[in-house]
Amino acid sequence: MSNQAIVKEYSNGEVTIIWQPAKCIHSTICFRHLPEVFNPQQRPWVKVEAASTERLIEQVKNCPSGALSYKMDQKAQAEPNKAEVVKVKLAPNGPLIVQGTIEVQDKNGTTTTHTMTALCRCGASANKPYCDGSHQRVGFTD
Repeated sequence: MSNQAIVKEYSNGEVTIIWQPAKCIHSTICFRHLPEVFNPQQRPWVKVEAASTERLIEQVKNCPSGALSYKMDQKAQAEPNKAEVVKVKLAPNGPLIVQGTIEVQDKNGTTTTHTMTALCRCGASANKPYCDGSHQRVGFTD
């Protein structure tokens, strides 16, 4: 199974954390800020029972690549839809971080919708236009 196809889900009954490793840019934000939940040295590496639902959601929202996302297990608890502003942030020596719903159309005309993603700036990604963390390997700097 390719890394592209892997999707893991971890639930505490209120919220499900979704991990898509193909999107991960290895920023380490998840386990630096909530190590009791996210520990890449353990299996499973996500332990949703180690923090409150609110803390889990807050941390997942900090994932710059969108590799971590969440869905509420009970529809009534879902966040209300708001008018969304798309934000693009430049990660120092790294990708463009796009926050907000966007559609990316590939050369074959296939459109993919993202709510958060990281776009390659270094040109070395094997998963263009998305960042795969190659900027670290090639020593990309601003």
